[in-house]
Amino acid sequence: MTRLDSAIRRLTAQRDLLDWAVREISPAGLVLEIGLGNGRTYDHLRDRLPGREIYAFERAPAAHPDCYPPEGYLIVGDLFDTLPPFIARHSQGSAALIHIDIGTGDEDANLSLARRLSPLLESLLQPGGILLGDRAFDMPSCRDISAETKVPEGRYFVYRREA
Repeated sequence: MTRLDSAIRRLTAQRDLLDWAVREISPAGLVLEIGLGNGRTYDHLRDRLPGREIYAFERAPAAHPDCYPPEGYLIVGDLFDTLPPFIARHSQGSAALIHIDIGTGDEDANLSLARRLSPLLESLLQPGGILLGDRAFDMPSCRDISAETKVPEGRYFVYRREA
């Protein structure tokens, strides 16, 4: 598979899963975009969820100018510095949807990052809440429902918080 084919497959999976999740999540609860990047998926979420509180997290913002969250909804800094105070402010179980796409080309570093982030992300999800991620996470109170989606295995990972 070419790198172009791989990129198209990844972006198609993201769009399809975001559209699916928007239909599946509770009408109450926060939406989190972890890894704003250039803002494509944030822009997609705000289009699909008008009026919904969507917070974006980014270590070094460099999004397209039209794809920045409004003031107060962009959390800038290292996730291990910004997520704990965010959880304290908004409470555990406050997120209906978390989309996280923060991987690099270093798979060992990605695995370590996912392990360290898992407890923080798990604590944010409300019962029935959904996490969509570019990698596998270890969240004991969540069920891996990736196989229930139409996305090819290993392309994206989907978790639902058990009640």
